[in-house]
Amino acid sequence: MVTAGKDRGKQGKIEKVWPKEDVVLVPNINTYKKHRKSQGEGKPGEILVISRPMNAAKVAIVCPKCKLQTRVGYRTDGALKIRVCRKCKGDIDG
Repeated sequence: MVTAGKDRGKQGKIEKVWPKEDVVLVPNINTYKKHRKSQGEGKPGEILVISRPMNAAKVAIVCPKCKLQTRVGYRTDGALKIRVCRKCKGDIDG
C-alpha cells in the first residue's frame, strides 16, 4: 500500500526491489507518460505510460488477515523466523 504521494491509498504487489537505492517498483503505481518521436518509416510516434520506481519509505505492507496497513514484528518458532502483523498478531507469511 502506498502511504504518501499522488497514489496514496493504492495497493499493488512489489515487482522489483533495488536495496542499494532504497526504491521499489509497483506496477500501475507512480505512472508517468513518456512522449516518443517517430523512429523513421513505419514507426509512428506514441505516448507510453511507464511505472517508475518509488522510495521504499512510501510503501507499507498490508496484512492478509486483517487487511490493514501494518508494521511487521517477528516471532521465532524453533529455527524459523516468522513475520507477524503488529495489529492482529497473525502470521504474514505461510
